[in-house]
Amino acid sequence: NPYAGLVNHLRTAWLSGKTRPMEYRVAQLEAVGRFLDEKKEDILEATALDMGKPSFEAYFTEILLCKNELNNTLNNLSHWMKDENVDKNLVTQLDSAFIRKDPYGVVLIIAPWNYPIHLFLVPLIGAIAAGNCVVVKPSETAKSTERLVAEMLSCYLDNVRSSPCPCPWPWPRAVVFPTLPCTHQHHTIPGFRCCCTSFRHAQPVSTCPPARDAVGTCDVHSVARRVAWGLFFNAGQTCIAPDYVLCSLEMQEKLMPALREAITEFFGSNPQESPDFGRIVGDKQFRRIRALLCSGRVAIGGQTDEKERYIAPTVLADVLPSDPAMQEEIFGPILPIVVVANMDEAIDFINARPQPLVIYAFSCDSKVVNQVLERTSSGGFCGNDTLMHVTLTSLPFGGIGNSGLGKYHSKFTFDTFTHHRGCLHRNMGLEALNTLRYPPYSQQKLGLLTATCEIKRKGMCTLL
Repeated sequence: NPYAGLVNHLRTAWLSGKTRPMEYRVAQLEAVGRFLDEKKEDILEATALDMGKPSFEAYFTEILLCKNELNNTLNNLSHWMKDENVDKNLVTQLDSAFIRKDPYGVVLIIAPWNYPIHLFLVPLIGAIAAGNCVVVKPSETAKSTERLVAEMLSCYLDNVRSSPCPCPWPWPRAVVFPTLPCTHQHHTIPGFRCCCTSFRHAQPVSTCPPARDAVGTCDVHSVARRVAWGLFFNAGQTCIAPDYVLCSLEMQEKLMPALREAITEFFGSNPQESPDFGRIVGDKQFRRIRALLCSGRVAIGGQTDEKERYIAPTVLADVLPSDPAMQEEIFGPILPIVVVANMDEAIDFINARPQPLVIYAFSCDSKVVNQVLERTSSGGFCGNDTLMHVTLTSLPFGGIGNSGLGKYHSKFTFDTFTHHRGCLHRNMGLEALNTLRYPPYSQQKLGLLTATCEIKRKGMCTLL
């Protein structure tokens, strides 16, 4: 294993206790901030080279949101690290019971290509804040950004602590680590399906795969603009982009011209010439997405240019659940619309499939939005907008079931990379109190022990 030496080196550093003091963690986090500030233009250039990402989108997602995570972590780290005192029973009143926030040790972060800075820096910030040593695997698909991370990040961080893997692995489709004993593995890879039993060192795994729904009725022009922005941001290469719309036939007929108007407003009459519309990251991804255009009928867009890896903002109408576009995460600028009869049918449609990463519900009636929230299950939920829930560091981000395990963002990232260690520190005196639990046993001892340890439901009384 060419990486065994790297992992052992980091494990030795972690066992030395070097990464545990808050001062060390803060220094490393501040170094991440300097990386973002000083390499801002390099990041914008690299993401533009990799996928034609507009600088507005790149700055917002790859820099601003990362700095928000970083500053929120620095603002709260001392509080997060503190031991958490817990309730005690009568027997342990003179003792200390608390939860200690321990780092796992050496952790592995495997980054995707669609947000190649954000989706490794956000978990990296939490992993460092938790006191871990980190192995970072940038995505080899975003070659310019991978090179930037590999060559420049190590100039800011302690190399003993955070080390980008030196060579590109064939990721993400078929991966097994037979001998890489990282304590925690965090995957933020679009479309990645992960099972803990795939790893010899089976550990908790956080993943971020796909599938979203937009449902309901509302002001059609507002819906169209918010859905179009969420879908065509980063040319649809976002794990929380709307994957399909469920609506009535009447709403489809109203929504179509509103979507066409929104696309023209955002990108002009020829989106291929717009500086605000990105490109597909690679030839393989381009061909896969283009093949999905056969679903339903192309109502808007549909133009492609393989040389530029350009796929126009596209809306597919009259799509059937059996069509190819509904069988996988699209991860591109294509929006299928599936017609349903009513809200109940839409909810049944969602619930008949694996739980999505997020559900978007649109309606001017808050009761309708709440109905979708209460009757469905998903990793996250956003009413009357798309993507915006991910901008809040106060909300956890992650999936459920097939759409992902675990959660992160701010303290949730810190907790993901932290072992919550239950601790009880007892007083060595008052040994006579402990005789209640020692043999020889008796009913009297059991009654006294029950009286001192039992938790009773509040508001209930016993009739004597």
